[in-house]
Amino acid sequence: MQNGTKALLFILLTTGFLSTAQETVTDTIKTEQLQEVVVTGQIEPQSIKKSVFNVKVISREDIQRQAANNLADVLNQYLNIMVQPQSGEGRSTVSMFGLDGQYLKILVDNIPLVSDTGLGNNIDLTQINLDDIDHIEIIEGSMGVTHGANAVSGVINIITKKAIGNKWEINATAQEETIGDEYAPLYDQGRHIQALRAAHTINDNWFVSIGGNRNDFTGFRDTRGGRDYTDYDPATSWLNRGFSWLPKEQYFGNALIRYQKDNFRLFYKFDYFNEKIDFYNPIVERQVVPDTGILLFSRDRRFYTEKFYHHLNAVGKLMGTLDYNVSLSHQRQTRDLEQFNYYIQTEQETNHTEATYQDTEILYSTGTLGNFFKDKSFDLQVGYEFVNTNGYNAAASGLFVGGGAGEGNIKQRLENYDVFTAAEFGVTERFSFRPGFRYSFQSKFDDQWSASMGLRYLFDHDIEARASFGRSYRTPNYDELYTYFVDSNHNVQGNENLMPETGNSYEASIKKTTSFSDDVRLMNSISATYIGIDDRIELVLTETVPSWKYEYINIDKYKMYNIATTHQLEYYNWQVKAGVAFLGISKKISSGTAVSDDKFLTTMQFNTNVAYTVPKWNTTFSVYYKINGKQPQFIETSVNGQSQFVLQEIESFGLMDASVKKSFFGGKLDAVLGGRNLLDVVNIQSNVASGGTHDVGSTSILMAYGRSYFLKLTYNLNF
Repeated sequence: MQNGTKALLFILLTTGFLSTAQETVTDTIKTEQLQEVVVTGQIEPQSIKKSVFNVKVISREDIQRQAANNLADVLNQYLNIMVQPQSGEGRSTVSMFGLDGQYLKILVDNIPLVSDTGLGNNIDLTQINLDDIDHIEIIEGSMGVTHGANAVSGVINIITKKAIGNKWEINATAQEETIGDEYAPLYDQGRHIQALRAAHTINDNWFVSIGGNRNDFTGFRDTRGGRDYTDYDPATSWLNRGFSWLPKEQYFGNALIRYQKDNFRLFYKFDYFNEKIDFYNPIVERQVVPDTGILLFSRDRRFYTEKFYHHLNAVGKLMGTLDYNVSLSHQRQTRDLEQFNYYIQTEQETNHTEATYQDTEILYSTGTLGNFFKDKSFDLQVGYEFVNTNGYNAAASGLFVGGGAGEGNIKQRLENYDVFTAAEFGVTERFSFRPGFRYSFQSKFDDQWSASMGLRYLFDHDIEARASFGRSYRTPNYDELYTYFVDSNHNVQGNENLMPETGNSYEASIKKTTSFSDDVRLMNSISATYIGIDDRIELVLTETVPSWKYEYINIDKYKMYNIATTHQLEYYNWQVKAGVAFLGISKKISSGTAVSDDKFLTTMQFNTNVAYTVPKWNTTFSVYYKINGKQPQFIETSVNGQSQFVLQEIESFGLMDASVKKSFFGGKLDAVLGGRNLLDVVNIQSNVASGGTHDVGSTSILMAYGRSYFLKLTYNLNF
């Protein structure tokens, strides 16, 4: 371990246990849980207990205890969720119930976010900053009625702060973090974060906030040599240059202005994001230069991403009685590629070329109207959603680096105009149910529809029972529709005739809360979920003569069942949570020449976290732990020259994080120190579990960058 790392660890340990203030503080972990109000999927904001849907909440306190800077830092520890790092691209996406990010919708204040392939899906979690977040709401299962296309496995809704409890709140943050055992700030190693946020309550009507964040992730070398690797031997080390995890530098900016008077509320929110990712080609080439000798160079790349996010929201009364909530959003994302030759010995760059290879612009609006009846036992909501997506993706057309020839339909506009309605019937104080329906007018596909039914019953002894059904759909993305990658070695094509996938989900849950006293409470729950998807889109082999041709087609079926149980104990200053989930997945995949078995393959997840608060020290100790069990799956390979599906198994692994959060000087300074991935996971193995003689064996999957340590300091000026 480097000297810089040892020095950081000494600072972490020293800072964590020195106490300069002894004021008693309330247990924020416990009080935050008592009256949680949720908005996702609701006709109007209401408590979790009254919600027909089963909503999970990640509190601001949870985010702070993990020193989380982006959404990827948080979600790794939750059941039924897997963060999928793509180290070669510098991205991290998320899957739920084994379905990738195309089936899960991510929103900020109920507005889906722009992504490489459309709206709300396949979001890079590392591009979602958490500095101005109040809490995060998660609903599992189909939410197509309230949130439209691609909300098949669920939604994650990030709720931002729009008020403060003081006249002024100014927060300045600095965070230092190792990347595995790599940390040396003077030598450009580690993760370095700086943030500043200011919020001001001008008067009873006006509120403003502004913030900025810089996140410098210098990359994970692991066994590689970094940018200036020169120990070049074409026989043994020609792929040792570069990074296992690509370096990236990100800048975030946000601003909000809110006005409210009586029943009227209006806010405008602006977010800006800028990212640079460096790709250092592991292939080192040689160039003979007269009078100089041999120069080593690589063909390197830089990827630039820029995002603009505008959101205008108005909430109020129409004709004095009807409740309206209307949002208008404009978003744009562009991605540029810069290519150049980098000469390692001289550190010079030559032959620069730069071009925009992806551009997505979204105009989005949604609105609801409710409170039609004075009788509070019945509520009706009607709404609309308009989406106008104008996309350009050269990567999807084979025009990306290394791409093939062909025109390709790279500029396309997709539109949908939806109307939906939901009603909530409070049959009794205990029993309520909520039907919903959405109809979507599509510009590219046949019109689509979604439907849902949710039921809730409150038994004696604080027992809550819920059940829901939902039908939703997923529309094909740009890659699936318009890919054109054809050259002498490749023939991969999209399919403009693809149909949307349809998914049905069923969920049932029982939750019991037992309060022994004001300081002792136990919550237990069990849930069961089933999701079935028809016409699933897959890239398959459709021709072998004169060459192999791959094309996206509607061919697969997907079935999933999940049984999960969670338990939470609050005992004075202790909070303990634990859960286990069993997941079974059946996929029938056809490659055109072979068909996989459709039997259910099962896996397991277990998670727990323990928090203990010492009020007189203003300190909270936290430990998070999650086990991801073995994941079997069928993969296509060649067996004796023939295409065949064989069973592959990805080994289980565990993730453990721990932290100490302490306040100094009466809350003016907050310090969080701790470690991520304490079990030091880097690579996990994927092995063929059954099958005959074949040409595949064990492979290594890069899952994390090893054990890392962090120190986060936040100065709070509130008055």
